[in-house]
Amino acid sequence: MQDKTIAFIGDSLGRQQFQSLMCMATGGEYSPRVENVGKDYGLVKARGAIRPDGWAYRFPDTNTTILYYWSASLSDLVPLNTSDPATNIAMHLDRPPAFLRRYLHRFNVLVLNTGHHWNRGKLNANRWVMHVNGKPNKDKKRAEIANAKNFTIHSIVKWVDSQLTSHPDLKAFFRTISPRHFLNGDWNTGGSCDNTTPLSRGAEVVHDGSHDLVVEHALKGAKVKILDITALSELREEGHISRYSIRGTPGVNDCLHWCLPGIPDTWNELLIAQL
Repeated sequence: MQDKTIAFIGDSLGRQQFQSLMCMATGGEYSPRVENVGKDYGLVKARGAIRPDGWAYRFPDTNTTILYYWSASLSDLVPLNTSDPATNIAMHLDRPPAFLRRYLHRFNVLVLNTGHHWNRGKLNANRWVMHVNGKPNKDKKRAEIANAKNFTIHSIVKWVDSQLTSHPDLKAFFRTISPRHFLNGDWNTGGSCDNTTPLSRGAEVVHDGSHDLVVEHALKGAKVKILDITALSELREEGHISRYSIRGTPGVNDCLHWCLPGIPDTWNELLIAQL
């Protein structure tokens, strides 16, 4: 990856894959030589924000850059009224994020993912309002969450695929959804994942094709490659953070994100093998 840039764009599971690759590339140790180049990509913490929209780091020995940009839905998000902090956000389902459009020419490897923010609670909390063709979506069938997600994934795959001819050095991947392992409830209704035994439900994947049918179908006929991690990650329910987070909040179980080192390292081994 000398003189190349690897970009992860997606939700917090995409962030975990980015964090995993950063740890793998540094050997898990702080290196003062690794440069923070977030400013080169506009990735700086805005006033009042908890964190920037992403991070970018350059390894000077090989001139390799690894970056992550937060785009949970892979759609373009545009405030409807920039002067109003409580404004609704236009969620353009048929338009890739502005960050991707702006910086695609600088990427050599692109890894996309989405999935877990596609629920009505997240959309309402974020004040995301679906738009298509630059206008509020009036199609009731498309407004159903599963259909909107499917439409968006097909849209961004089609767009990235259309860009590959003019970006011959770019290798693009779409990572399938990372499984959750909540038992006896969801993340906010007492769900937990207390298993500590690896592979207790089985030790091999025997299913033909991907467990993420939406991504698999969207990539049919496309030059964008599938990074298929769903089925193998389903075998590792004990690999989640569970109740052992840094905060250790009583009664809170994180059965969505993974411990690091852990399962996302395997995703990166698969990515490197495919590259």
